[in-house]
Amino acid sequence: MSAGTGEDAVLFRGVSKSYGRLLALDAIDLRIPRGESVAILGPNGAGKTTALSLLLGLRRASAGAISVLGGDPRARSVRARIGAMLQSSGLPEYLRVDEALELFRSYYPAPLPIDELLSLAGLDDIAGSRIARLSGGQVQRLYFALALCGDPELLVLDEPTVGLDVEARRSLLATIAAIAERGRTVLMSTHYLEEADAIADRIVVIDRGRIIADGSPRDVKAGVARKRMSFRTRSPLDDARFARDGERYDALTESPESLLRDLFARGIEIDDLTVTGATLEEAFVALTSGEHRHVA
Repeated sequence: MSAGTGEDAVLFRGVSKSYGRLLALDAIDLRIPRGESVAILGPNGAGKTTALSLLLGLRRASAGAISVLGGDPRARSVRARIGAMLQSSGLPEYLRVDEALELFRSYYPAPLPIDELLSLAGLDDIAGSRIARLSGGQVQRLYFALALCGDPELLVLDEPTVGLDVEARRSLLATIAAIAERGRTVLMSTHYLEEADAIADRIVVIDRGRIIADGSPRDVKAGVARKRMSFRTRSPLDDARFARDGERYDALTESPESLLRDLFARGIEIDDLTVTGATLEEAFVALTSGEHRHVA
């Protein structure tokens, strides 16, 4: 069953998915307009992979309606406009990198040139190498190039930087950001929260099959009541509420004012005080541990 508008890249309405008695997704609603860059976060088993499988047409929903690019995600005409980078593609290892790209290019009506694909994924130097001889990071970059073969309107990335070194990771993230800036819709699941914070226009947090937060990175962080308080002091301070690094003390608290009043009442002299909102990682931990309120 499908429903949607041509303006939406992805639309879930009351979508549920069960595996026997296990409810992996519980009546979720999700709308992603075209041109958005969205990161899906959640602990293992939260329902992220199930959601991606449904929007790629790899599984059928148990209930609800799904529309991708205005149509049924299982339709060949829709799939031809989607690029997907999954954890494994099952490529024959005897193929060369350029042969694998040529094979995947043949599946699409208007593929990107192979030279552009090699450049975008940083594969120029190993175009003639057999897949069997590639490192884990090189295979990951090949999967990324395969996802781009059809010049997709919707790019779906499942943990795209796993196995990459720092430089390759930075380069791939820059390429993803550039693709998003060209007006393509990017949907990425990741465990690297700093990546989501840096790239995504919007964060969707799934836990136990439900969406528990949905908003900009700033909104998601603001939805967590706790603040990070940091200061320096030379005064003796033995307090389990603070983490210590030399003369610097840090604490996560819902009431920095109360903590400060307590410190001043004890005669603690402090310098270099900062009070900031939670980081995305701290917000994620708070949200998935149940210490949250909904962010709309």
